[in-house]
Amino acid sequence: MGASDFAKLPHIGESVKRKEDVRFLTGVGNYTDDINQPHQKYAVFVRSPHAHARILGLDSSAAAAMPGVAAVYSGKDIEGKMGGLPCGWLISNPDGSPMKEPMHPILAIGKVRYVGDHVAMVVADSLQQARDAAEAVVVDYEELAPVIDMKKARHGPALHDEAPDNQCYKWTLGDKAGVDAAFAGAAHISRLDLVNNRLIPNAIEPRAANASYNRASDEYLLYVSNQNPHVERLLMTAFVLGLPEHKVRVIAPDVGGGFGSKIFLYAEDVAVTWAARQLGCAVKWTAERGESFVSDCHGRDHLTHAEMAMDKDGKFLAMRVHTDANLGAYLSTFASSVPTILYGTLLAGQYATPQIYVEVDGWFTSTAPVDAYRGAGRPEATYVVERLVTRCAWDMGLAQDEIRKRNFITSFPYQTPVALQYDIGDYHACMNQSQELADVAGFAARRAASEAQGFKRGIGYSSYIEACGLAPSNIAGALGARAGLFEAGEVRVHPTGSVTVFTGSHSHGQGHETTFAQLVAARLGLDPSQVDIVHGDTGRVPFGMGTYGSRSLSVGGTAIMKALDKIEAKAKKIAAHLLEASDADIEFANGEFTVKGTDKKVPFAQVSLAAYVPHNYPLDKLEPGLNETAFYDPTNFTYPAGTYICEVEIDPQTGVVRVDRFTAVDDFGVIINPMIVEGQVHGGLVQGIGQALLEHGVYDEGSGQLLTGSYMDYTMPRAADFPEFKLGHVCTPCTHNPIGSKGCGEAGAIGSPPAVINAVLDALKDLGVTELDMPATPHRVWQAIQQARG
Repeated sequence: MGASDFAKLPHIGESVKRKEDVRFLTGVGNYTDDINQPHQKYAVFVRSPHAHARILGLDSSAAAAMPGVAAVYSGKDIEGKMGGLPCGWLISNPDGSPMKEPMHPILAIGKVRYVGDHVAMVVADSLQQARDAAEAVVVDYEELAPVIDMKKARHGPALHDEAPDNQCYKWTLGDKAGVDAAFAGAAHISRLDLVNNRLIPNAIEPRAANASYNRASDEYLLYVSNQNPHVERLLMTAFVLGLPEHKVRVIAPDVGGGFGSKIFLYAEDVAVTWAARQLGCAVKWTAERGESFVSDCHGRDHLTHAEMAMDKDGKFLAMRVHTDANLGAYLSTFASSVPTILYGTLLAGQYATPQIYVEVDGWFTSTAPVDAYRGAGRPEATYVVERLVTRCAWDMGLAQDEIRKRNFITSFPYQTPVALQYDIGDYHACMNQSQELADVAGFAARRAASEAQGFKRGIGYSSYIEACGLAPSNIAGALGARAGLFEAGEVRVHPTGSVTVFTGSHSHGQGHETTFAQLVAARLGLDPSQVDIVHGDTGRVPFGMGTYGSRSLSVGGTAIMKALDKIEAKAKKIAAHLLEASDADIEFANGEFTVKGTDKKVPFAQVSLAAYVPHNYPLDKLEPGLNETAFYDPTNFTYPAGTYICEVEIDPQTGVVRVDRFTAVDDFGVIINPMIVEGQVHGGLVQGIGQALLEHGVYDEGSGQLLTGSYMDYTMPRAADFPEFKLGHVCTPCTHNPIGSKGCGEAGAIGSPPAVINAVLDALKDLGVTELDMPATPHRVWQAIQQARG
């Protein structure tokens, strides 16, 4: 079944209400912190108050003697008994040498390298007892100078012996000589220096883990707030604890948001699992919000210089980019791939730029590890491209839309100069629809009205593209991936015709229980209420790679579709026997099997019952049952794209920026549930605009303390900060999966930051403000205006 046929099926494109919302709205969701196991104890971590220090001694005797304390573990207790947290992607330097990969210990051994680093774990009968005992642990530190500023990292004190200059790697992509030649012959060159500010994930549910050990079966059970439980289990068993994988069951129950920060294997997950065996009881840990600020992996944090060479008409000839990427104190699970493979390969954007060259220097600093956060490399690339393209327009005296239209890719498939090949798209259609919905024609009148009231109004464009459904495994492996990138789906048809689907994808807000049910119901001619979705349990579902990178429908959904292909093929054989026909003459549509050219038919439920009643068909040809499993490894990424237009109004007396209008037109390919897609876009827009105007993770350069360690200092967006978003859709179905879907979960966060900043700068141009870094807070905007005025 092709994408065009799939899109016409019943339930596809319907805004079916989310099945899972009933339990969430009635308070019966089951999150990790809701789970309590028999004989459970509680863990609290002693964390470093210093950004860089030697551990000269640790005295836990007073803590160990306190009421209810079962154990106090430090780095010395685990040294030599387990490995460090692994990095899942190997990046190589231009000379072929591997990146520097220092050990990331579960509890600090000899040294701490950021505020919040794990120093010790206290386990006690109650949470309060564990907290009290943690405060009684005495650690003798020798403070060392921290490394906060990436620009000074090379000459700062070494955080790791393996990286004396604090550089993890240098990574390059593209034809440098070709780019240099194009720049040498260019009519005009535009240049830009950019900061992609550090973000701190703030999912509603903080991270949590609850582990137990069964001595009778020699098995572990870990409940954890995580986006990919199979990968969590694989990394923990194979690389850290050295356990047989089949002896560890990982369950990620309801998860209250992840945004990438719950993809990774964290030290706390390993520590409580190990302690459960040592103590013979369950050990539970739940992060407090302040703890999350310093210990969850952060996102973004790039410094970039970008240049575009153009001919006299504004046609792009070549692009040159250098980025310094902050990796934090240690390499997190996917940290190395985010500023490289997931960033540099997207620098073509939507444009037919013949030559691109990018260099990325990855640095260790005395800050929390930096890893994937909603968009993971794609927002950083889009910010560079779309800010630079708008700068090119202004330098050349062109409108923001005009320079984009002149350089859009129009012929597909299109091979970019940075490895990726786009299969399909219609970028002009997205631009045109976005301009119509945004009423660009009326902008001049709105600007005049704002000026009359003493305000400045600006309009900003962003034409983004992203790569979703990271694939294929063999190519990714050649580029350094240390895991497969497939997905698994198992479909079990019950005798009554109802269906249970087991998927390796994980839902933590995306609505899989609804959309996957719609997909299966559409294919089998059922009502979505007859389909249940099971996920997040390594003991029940086939090995899968979880949810990240907007891959669930295009990769996980395709695995389910392939299992359904097998279901249909077997069911046709059973139907052929029941209808006394050849299975080659059996057709299946709308839940019925028919004999081609006749009115003879049998419903799906009758065939499913016959599958479990062996005397209805010859056992020598078919096994009983109607269960099938399939794995899907994509042949290419999918490429969602779109154009976003933002209008802002600025009070030059205070610097306050108000987003007055925001229009987003996306091409996600075939859409299963428009309501869920709109919700995903809304959430992404809020996070992206939050980055552009409000959010910024800041460390003190002298002490290495996190200055934005609570909501008092780290500004989260609120509903009142946004207008009603106008959304539109263009559909060019993906050419290499049967659903035709491309992915929607990250688009809003990718396309919105440059649209906002381009709008802010457009508003401030006539005041002499030419550049401004994110976040465009009132103070920064006001300061920029004052500096421009001299």
